[in-house]
Amino acid sequence: MIKGLIAPILSPFNDDLSFNQDLYNALAAELLQTGCSGLAPFGTTGEALSVSSAERMAALEGLVASGIDPKVIIPGTGLCNLPESIALSRHAVELGCAGVMTLPPFYFKGMGDDGLFDYFEKLIDGVDHPDLKIYLYHIPQVSGVGLSIELVTRLRAAYPDVIVGIKDSSGDWDNTRRLLAIDGLIVYPGAELPVIDAIRLGGPGCISATANLNGTGIANVIDLCHAGKWDEAEAAHKPVKEVRLLFQDYAPIPAQKALLARRTGDPRWNNLRPPFRGISDEKRDSLAASLAPYGMNF
Repeated sequence: MIKGLIAPILSPFNDDLSFNQDLYNALAAELLQTGCSGLAPFGTTGEALSVSSAERMAALEGLVASGIDPKVIIPGTGLCNLPESIALSRHAVELGCAGVMTLPPFYFKGMGDDGLFDYFEKLIDGVDHPDLKIYLYHIPQVSGVGLSIELVTRLRAAYPDVIVGIKDSSGDWDNTRRLLAIDGLIVYPGAELPVIDAIRLGGPGCISATANLNGTGIANVIDLCHAGKWDEAEAAHKPVKEVRLLFQDYAPIPAQKALLARRTGDPRWNNLRPPFRGISDEKRDSLAASLAPYGMNF
């Protein structure tokens, strides 16, 4: 289990929209040096479904070759077809990653819990590796396919050594609370907003998109919680929540990339694969001005 803040790291592209490994490695190292305890490549913020399986595997290999410990990496591996989901998951496990974060097969709707259970059962059988650790990925407002409490409980009971955790990006605190009540399940909220409440119920931290730009602030809140300094954590949490809510008024991936491009002076961070489009300079500058009072200078 990775205790602390996990960053769903942004994916950089060259001007021809090929993947830029050097920028990726540099951002990964910076995030781990400035508060993050782990990385979750190729989740939603990493434009995962815009990146091919071959690119994902090469990028992970590039991170490890650059010196990033695979034990702090939980890559996204969930696609709509079993063969590629199996291949991505096996590759991550064989590389030594701490686990894999796996979406349900999200194209086909209304399949029911039995069909989804069958999918994860076949995924586990297909990877067939003693070190496989799966963190389910629940983001129904994006994927269109949710993971019910009953299904998660059933999977955890059937495969307690494999189904070890979940990222709950539903934004529904009652759902997160019910997941935290499942015996032994590691639950990461998909944002920093409920992180104090989650840690009080045994959670290890959170996986947050804004960790790409506000990792130090979020990590500080989590560290204070684990140190039992609850009043200090609550005080530090207030500006962290305000920053998160500022980002939620913008398209999060284009906005964060635009700010990274401005901060680093490298315009390649503005590159997005369609259908994403960049935000205007005016919106970028407005967001940057709103973040300045929080000590975030872009």
